[in-house]
Amino acid sequence: MAEYTLRQLHCFVAVADAGSLSGAAATLRVTPTAVASALTELERILRTQLVVRRKAHGVSLTPTGVYLRKRAAVLLRDAEELRLMTASGGTELAGPLTLGCYVTVSPTILPLLLRWTAEHHPKVQLDVVARSQQEITALLFAGALDLAIVYDMGLPDGLESVLLYMVRPYVVLPADHRLAGAGSVSLAELAEEPLILLDLPPAAQHTLRVFEQAGVTPRVAQRTTDFELTRSLVARGLGYSVLVQRPAVDRSYEGLPLTALEIDPPVAGVGVQMVWPSGVRLTDRAQALAGFAAAQARFTDYRHRNAGAARRADAGPPSP
Repeated sequence: MAEYTLRQLHCFVAVADAGSLSGAAATLRVTPTAVASALTELERILRTQLVVRRKAHGVSLTPTGVYLRKRAAVLLRDAEELRLMTASGGTELAGPLTLGCYVTVSPTILPLLLRWTAEHHPKVQLDVVARSQQEITALLFAGALDLAIVYDMGLPDGLESVLLYMVRPYVVLPADHRLAGAGSVSLAELAEEPLILLDLPPAAQHTLRVFEQAGVTPRVAQRTTDFELTRSLVARGLGYSVLVQRPAVDRSYEGLPLTALEIDPPVAGVGVQMVWPSGVRLTDRAQALAGFAAAQARFTDYRHRNAGAARRADAGPPSP
């Protein structure tokens, strides 16, 4: 039987994350002496050195410490899962769940997921983080997120995923644009006009690749990092834009009308995915959310929605 305790592992992980005994003590709200004692006892039990202690310079992990840090995090998470599930007799989901989301997607999909969680699993504390895709994937690999919702564009290796829905890029124009009444528009027809480019990775890279595949060089007039600002500039007549996410209302924040047109010839669609690091076993809470999202998230895009489908999405499937 293992002689070490979960408390000792918890102290070790806190030291590894903080990089110092005092930082770990502040996180755990105990004294540095208590942290040092727990760490020393853990090293004695395991018969190995886990950290190198440097006076006034914090600590660094030994190779064995790096290995244990990864294994200990999994063990501590499983122990917490056991506590949460035992408290409910395994009959209901409970505990924290942190979901990251690419910022332009978040207004359409997060409300659905938050409402479903609150109604069907009220003991799950669902926290959401909306950032750029690069920031979201970095947080995911750092263990700060359980799941993330991102576009299938430029994703790093080492992720498992489930497809939520597909979206197709489109052109957004001022309502009084000369082509506003057309059923669709080619990118070549807009080549000489000013482009308002949403420059929030990976959106800009994807948009420029769409133009490249069409054999068109756009005239970029403005770059923004905000989705709604992009739409507002277009509504003011400062140019056009190519976007992927499409709100249900074709108006800017100022209430000015916009026109959305499909691109002719059609360009490839983009997948919106829920992702998590490969090899990580999802908690029951994360599995439930991923399952619901995969079944219902497509209805957050109003182009896929009808009255019956919307009612089903709002009700959600039976709780696991």
